[in-house]
Amino acid sequence: MHNDFALLLNLAASLVLALIFGLITEKLRLSPIVGYLLAGFMLGPQTPGMVADPKMAAELAEIGVVLLMFGVGLHFHLRELLSVRRIAIPGACGQILVATLLGAWLMIASGLGWRSGMVVGIAISVASTVVLIRMLMDNDIIHSPQGHIAVGWLIVEDIFTVLVLVALPAFAPAELVPDGEAVSLWYSLLLAVVKVSALALVVVGGGRFVIPWLLGLVASTRSRELFTLSILAIALAVATGSAFIFGVSMALGAFLAGMVVGQTEVSHQAAADALPMRDAFAVLFFVSVGMLFDPFVMIEHPVLFLGLLSIILIIKPLTAFLIVWFLRYSVRTAITVAIALAQIGEFSFLLAEEANRLELLSHEGHTLLVACALLSITINPLLFRCIAPLEAWLQKRPQLWQALLRRSEEKGSAHNQSVRSRLENSEAVVLQSKTAVIIGYGPVGRTASSILKKFGVQPIVIDLNLDTVREISDSGDLAVYGDATRRDILEAAGILQARYLLVTIPEMLVRTAVILTATDMNPEVRVFARARYLQEKAWLEELGTKGMVTEEGETAIGLAVLLLRELKADEGLLQEEIRRVQKEFSLGSHGAELASQENGASKKGTV
Repeated sequence: MHNDFALLLNLAASLVLALIFGLITEKLRLSPIVGYLLAGFMLGPQTPGMVADPKMAAELAEIGVVLLMFGVGLHFHLRELLSVRRIAIPGACGQILVATLLGAWLMIASGLGWRSGMVVGIAISVASTVVLIRMLMDNDIIHSPQGHIAVGWLIVEDIFTVLVLVALPAFAPAELVPDGEAVSLWYSLLLAVVKVSALALVVVGGGRFVIPWLLGLVASTRSRELFTLSILAIALAVATGSAFIFGVSMALGAFLAGMVVGQTEVSHQAAADALPMRDAFAVLFFVSVGMLFDPFVMIEHPVLFLGLLSIILIIKPLTAFLIVWFLRYSVRTAITVAIALAQIGEFSFLLAEEANRLELLSHEGHTLLVACALLSITINPLLFRCIAPLEAWLQKRPQLWQALLRRSEEKGSAHNQSVRSRLENSEAVVLQSKTAVIIGYGPVGRTASSILKKFGVQPIVIDLNLDTVREISDSGDLAVYGDATRRDILEAAGILQARYLLVTIPEMLVRTAVILTATDMNPEVRVFARARYLQEKAWLEELGTKGMVTEEGETAIGLAVLLLRELKADEGLLQEEIRRVQKEFSLGSHGAELASQENGASKKGTV
């Protein structure tokens, strides 16, 4: 291979094979990361054909690491962690501790050294952001309570990973220290903390003024190219400056830079511009990792490989399940969070790459991590499909199911009993008014509840977040804690007397279970449901739903109305077209009523 074309050939081969294997794994409904790792394996020394330059691939992958961590910092919001801190912080710390100790013990028992054991143990304890978010989105639970907990849990793991990346050099062998001078562990850790603190002060402190000013200046030019260039320049400049000036990892510098950019007014555009670059170079990162995969290591260490894989797929999720259950959350939440964490990915690779550079990780340990990542990422989507069958299997065993429910019931039973008493004491008043049970108190449920109260409808909320339920009750409204698919929870919320049921949660399976149970308990209740897609309409109608708001249909109508009003279209013709489209979509009269109200308000001069 001629040196003048080496970079181009490496880059082209990596991207083409990543595209091919990524498409294959996507068609198989697996994570594309599996395809990228396989592409790297095909370009590695273990397979015939072209062998890519691993050093050059590693340098390209370093850009992927920087942009990956920049993206994590860009989307890192402290308030997301604080909202689920009571479960995310102890849960993540407990699960990391168990997985790290077991993984390290397994490596040490296999004779691969305590340094490799420590790195592998930590690496298998943290989950992949890419895989977890993808699974939550594919299963429509990213905005559910269990989705929020899983994301908060992941943020704690991300922070832990960043701290470990900083502390790793302190554990490097003495011969790697310049001039052969031994440095104590505590001194190294203290020095690392000082360096990180100085870097954070410069980037977060000074960057809060410089970076927003620079981005604002570039944004004022209205040049898309310059803005994209500024994002790339900030990420790479801060990352390389962190390494050469402060002696810390480029990943940490990129993470801090992303945090600063994420707090600016142009953060959304920055995320939109950084995403394609991050995804493209992240592919190269996974390809470079796949090049190091050696299948013969699994044959040479079958017990160690199966042991590590068992920790990832069994011990780690079981630990997460027990922690979530012990903290008195619902069984569904515990199962979902546990399965979401049953994999490892990019952060494990980041740790492995840094440890490999510092000679903290053996070749066997690195290859075993890649193999475990390949299998766990492949299996994770299949595990998600087992959530509903697993819950159904548990429900068919009454003693086990009641034992699992006991802790979550204890958490909200006292509160629910007080709500039940309030309903019984004021039953005459409640029955005289219009009552509506609202399932879910996210943005949709919160807005619907506020509107209904203004029109004399008494809302009674059911939600799985006990803190939210208590806040609603403290404000004087009615709310019940628990799983709305259960008859006793619906009964506690007064479904037997309620006239209306509003189902605002996005998950189709949970929506179906709630509607079936509620209509069985009270056939007279009128059900109104949220639907994401038009194709869900027929199924919801078959369940007995009286009316539904379809996000696809309402969004199409809303955007068209905004544009046509901007063009000063005739209001009468506009209303007629809205009614025609709604009849076609069978969306009901909801959109027409809103449009009519807006029309009346505009005639009165109201904005």
